[in-house]
Amino acid sequence: MQVINEMKLEFLSKSSNEAFARVVAAAFVSQLDPTLEELADVKTAVSEAVTNAIIHGYENRTGYVKMICKLFQNAVEIKVIDEGKGIEDIELARQPLYTSRPDLERSGMGFAIMESFMDKVTVESAPNKGTTVTLIKTFESLKDNPKE
Repeated sequence: MQVINEMKLEFLSKSSNEAFARVVAAAFVSQLDPTLEELADVKTAVSEAVTNAIIHGYENRTGYVKMICKLFQNAVEIKVIDEGKGIEDIELARQPLYTSRPDLERSGMGFAIMESFMDKVTVESAPNKGTTVTLIKTFESLKDNPKE
């Protein structure tokens, strides 16, 4: 698939920037003219990925979260990247209800939510190196009428 547009964003790992990242991703994806439901799916998944980077990746310190969005004719790929503490056991972290921060009353549903709203979610991580979550969504509404 050929990339038709791309953007990169970097922001401090402050919880107030989660809403900013969600809105930026939605504005960028809106170029494809997805349905409102498809756009809401993207916003929800981005919110979860960015929140995980802020809360789990950096815990009690500040760092940068990067977001890279690539648009294709009828799909989007969004990478949310942190250089935080990383995930020791990715499979365990992806289990519904698992949380490494029970002290914050986290639900442990972040990855499950991302997977329910996106077509594909991949996680790459290494302890003390950070985590990259890749979210891919194909817009069914554009299958028969892809954007140029």
